[in-house]
Amino acid sequence: MAKKINVKLILELRDAGMGRNAIASTRHMSRNSVSDVLHIAGARGIAYSDVRNLDDQEVYSMFYPDKHAVEDMYRDPDYEYIHKELKKVGVTLKLLWNEYKDKCRTESGIPMGYTKFCDGYGNYTIRNKLANHLDHKPGIIVEVDWSGPTMSYVDMETGELITVYLFVATLPYSQYSYVEACLDMKQDTWLRCHIHMYEFFQGVTVRTVCDNLKTGVIRHPKEGDIVLNEAYEALGAHYRTAIMPTGVRKPRQKASVEGTVGKIATAIIASLRNEVFHSLPPLQVAVRKKLDEFNRRAFQKREYSRYEVFQEEKAYLHPLPEIPYEIAVWIYGRSINLNCHVIYEKNYYSCPYQYVKQKADLKITDAKLEIYVKGQRVATHTKFPEYVINRYSTHKEDMPDQFQQPAWDDERIMRWAYSIGTGTGEVIDRIFATVKIKEQGYNPSLSVLRLSKTYSEARLEAACEMALTKVRTPRYHHLKAILAANQDRIYLEKKNISQENLSASGYVRGAEYYGGDSND
Repeated sequence: MAKKINVKLILELRDAGMGRNAIASTRHMSRNSVSDVLHIAGARGIAYSDVRNLDDQEVYSMFYPDKHAVEDMYRDPDYEYIHKELKKVGVTLKLLWNEYKDKCRTESGIPMGYTKFCDGYGNYTIRNKLANHLDHKPGIIVEVDWSGPTMSYVDMETGELITVYLFVATLPYSQYSYVEACLDMKQDTWLRCHIHMYEFFQGVTVRTVCDNLKTGVIRHPKEGDIVLNEAYEALGAHYRTAIMPTGVRKPRQKASVEGTVGKIATAIIASLRNEVFHSLPPLQVAVRKKLDEFNRRAFQKREYSRYEVFQEEKAYLHPLPEIPYEIAVWIYGRSINLNCHVIYEKNYYSCPYQYVKQKADLKITDAKLEIYVKGQRVATHTKFPEYVINRYSTHKEDMPDQFQQPAWDDERIMRWAYSIGTGTGEVIDRIFATVKIKEQGYNPSLSVLRLSKTYSEARLEAACEMALTKVRTPRYHHLKAILAANQDRIYLEKKNISQENLSASGYVRGAEYYGGDSND
């Protein structure tokens, strides 16, 4: 059953001028419950002044007489006794609840359900400011954080000491933990650690409890809604886990990982303190080895380990999604060019021709590039590696020639090129030779040929000849640079001088060689 509403407190806060939402947020109450109390008070004309001298139970009974009668049926547990018993090894709240039920039946009392029993114990510890010994349920929570203590390795080339940060995650029920060594604590690293963590646990918990770090939480006000980082919230949605930041400056809400961080510092950092590492991978391997030892080591005063308890907890975890979460970067407002491609990092990715001249948003992951127009995904490509430039990823169905004849075709472009000169024709030939689909060559070829309108056909031909001596496949930017700097004219002058010198220095044969008359 749900816990009782503190009706008197709601009336008191309302009398002090607080609104419904403020009362609900500051006192961790349901907005519907607060609204219900205020509605009943208004309908019956009950003000705080009318109940000021009554105790909480009396006020509650005035508003909810039926609920009060039902709750009185249950035998109250001895929570002081329960709190003491929970400190003993092996004693759980479930065990104490079963004992409480047996006692109630022996004494002809009605026992409350397990959920109400647990809630009552939680309220008891809060009222008395005690540490809650309530056992966690398996598969419900994982707590995540960065370790305060760090590690390091020595850069072989510079001798610099590189700081290494530890991501720590703990399942409170089993205390089974995951640790990953990282070079930074940036958002992408934080998200990747979560992906690796879920894979390590081979499942996902209902809740993921984190600290209020900037890479995960944008705002955590005392009143109002928590605002998560968009990418962190998307990761939670992908893995179907509720991201739940702890209250500000409330480490007890994340006690398991806070305690594990200290143990990890001893089990991993201290045990590796005398080893020297020269890069991150071997350090990560060493950390994983120590982590495995940590998880398989028996608890103090117990005969079982974190790993053994985790084998039971694993069955309660939600299954992993078929596809791991992909960390994405969004780029907005990219133009879709006339050649049906968008440009990303000097490479070209096709988009259906119907969207030419419109704006597209790009979703970039480690492996893929997705194109969105007005919120709808219209194309997906395998992303080129970072070292590749001037390459095309083209889906043939995106190109317009399946539906309508384009204004230009390769034959018309080649005719124009060779009408200017053989050098220009060779440049355009090479451009078409580098593309898989002929339409990919239209824009780069036309941009070259249009230089003839700005600089003349003769100068473009000279520039093409010069570029072919220096670049395997000249492009617009090569030729534009030559023409803008008048290098084509210098090249032509040198070429003419070279030809003249060749003619002047050539061996001139006598007439007799050609069968002319001889003086002999």
